[in-house]
Parts: sequence; C-alpha cells; structure tokens
Amino acid sequence: MTHKPIGEQLSRVLEELEDTLWESEAREDGPHQFTQNGFRAACKIFMAAIMDKMWELQEKENMPMEHREKQAEYAGQHIHKFVKEMTNIDTRKLY
Repeated sequence: MTHKPIGEQLSRVLEELEDTLWESEAREDGPHQFTQNGFRAACKIFMAAIMDKMWELQEKENMPMEHREKQAEYAGQHIHKFVKEMTNIDTRKLY
C-alpha cells in the first residue's frame, strides 16, 4: 500500500483553513487573534510550503546540492528578518 505524500495529505486541511480565513475576513470579524502557538504553527507551515516549492524548482533546474543548501539558508534568514521586522517576534525563539 502506497501512502500519499504528506503535502497531499495536508493540502485539503490547509485549503479548509484558507476558506475559513477568507470567510472571516469577508465578514470583517476583525483581527484573528492567533495565539503564540498558532502563529508558530503558521510560520512552520509557510516555511514547509516554501521549501517544498523551492525543491521543485531546484530539481527542475538540476541545481547542485551545495547551491540548494545556500538557497534554503538564504530563504530562512530572510523569512526570520521579515517576521522580526513586521511583528517583533524572533522566530528562533518560538520553540
């Protein structure tokens, strides 16, 4: 028995979350008031999605592993910086 990749398994749940957020925003319910743990989870999901799509592109471009690693580190640094600048939350301290 073959199992679906984790991304396929989680995609339906993520789409349901997306729909719920769109509906809430359409009702203008105000801020979502995510908990610290909820924010951490959202960051992890975003990073996993970015890395997945980066890997797809790297495969398509037949990128050497050393360059892939540097690109992943670059992405992580920039996401860390962006979150810190926009929220004053240090993603390295979320765990």
